[in-house]
Amino acid sequence: MMALVTGDRETLWTGRHGPATVGVFALAFLVAFESIAVLTVMPVVADDLDGLSWFGIAFAAPMATAVVTLTVSGWWCDRSGPLRPMVTGVGAFATGLLVAGLAPTMPVFLLGRAVQGLGAGLAGVALYVVIARAFPESLRPRAFAVVTSAWTLPAIVGPPVAGVVADQVGWRGVFLAVPLVAIATVLLLVPVLRAAGSGAATARAPRVGPAVVVAAGVLLLALAGQREVRGWQVLGVVALGAVLVAGPRLLPRGTWRGAPGLPSVIATRGLLAAGYFAAESYLPLSLVEHRGLGTAASGAVLTGAAVAWFGGAWAAANLSFFADRRLRLLVGSTAVTVATVSVLGSLVDAVPLAVVFVGWSIGGFGMGMGASTLALLTLDLSEDADQGANSASLQVNDQMVQSTVLALSSVAFAWLLVDHETTAYVVVVLGAVALAVSTFWTQTRVRMT
Repeated sequence: MMALVTGDRETLWTGRHGPATVGVFALAFLVAFESIAVLTVMPVVADDLDGLSWFGIAFAAPMATAVVTLTVSGWWCDRSGPLRPMVTGVGAFATGLLVAGLAPTMPVFLLGRAVQGLGAGLAGVALYVVIARAFPESLRPRAFAVVTSAWTLPAIVGPPVAGVVADQVGWRGVFLAVPLVAIATVLLLVPVLRAAGSGAATARAPRVGPAVVVAAGVLLLALAGQREVRGWQVLGVVALGAVLVAGPRLLPRGTWRGAPGLPSVIATRGLLAAGYFAAESYLPLSLVEHRGLGTAASGAVLTGAAVAWFGGAWAAANLSFFADRRLRLLVGSTAVTVATVSVLGSLVDAVPLAVVFVGWSIGGFGMGMGASTLALLTLDLSEDADQGANSASLQVNDQMVQSTVLALSSVAFAWLLVDHETTAYVVVVLGAVALAVSTFWTQTRVRMT
């Protein structure tokens, strides 16, 4: 039987760490719920605003704008502390929700989504800095497990709640109900943010120029990936080139070649998450198209993985068996590799569906363990004056790698689907498997201290 980690077992939810824990959970829950709720109601939004052709951009827009503010927030947190970036970020997030919720047309709705991304980027880095400064190193794994739990609950209740709100009061209610809660959440965090202190006057200036180029590249790559614009091939090549040229300038030197130390930490998480989400994007579709499942049944596999994700983060933080961080990274890579391979089973009738469901849940467990460990390593390998910049690099790389992989996968899938449907699924899933397998090498370059 695995024992709980011994040592400092000070509770997170009460005592001196209670306000920080409640605030961190509330903010993460808010962002998670809104993200999942938007995913649920977007088909209704697109139909009501006559914007089906812009469906993909509704998700790419906040991802693109977040690249810029993630970069700025890292510098801002390091220079002045997390208070101002967090307050500004939540304010922008709430403003974007209002614009989207009141939008009369699809372009205005997309503007609101872009503003949401600006706010999410600022607040996302500030949240990592709060965890670094408000919790001692011994409690940080459990603090990240709290963040993971804040994403797990919305994954379970978000879709049905959003569906009920959309049915009873309309899709706009999903956006307009949240701003007041967002403001209340940041007010809850203000004392903690103040206690987190100021920053260093020598903080490195943000590289806004390359960030803007990358943001434009991410947005245009998503647009080209829809294959609905004239010259999408040229657009896709130019956009990919912009990301590949400007992207490394936003990251520690050698990140995309897995240089030892912090660069390999950032690279490993980007590849692990990209492999997982690239396969997840096609799993529900495959279950519906090849196994005849309904949307509710196919969605249940994602819910199971979300619960397992929390289980992985909790186990990493609490079980002595997983005290070795190298073991946790190995488990993460192995589990995600197993999960991506299991997606291929959805294409074969002879493979029981239980194998696919269990396999994908194993991947969720691996992501919870691997992603949280890599986030901890990023903070542990950072000086106090670089916590914001390095946290920003971690999240910027996640955004760039995931968006690029998803866009390229969509192009390959659409190209092959016309004549070779099964081949289309196999190609995109094997690409996801390759990304997961590549993390076995990059993690060998990770330094624990």
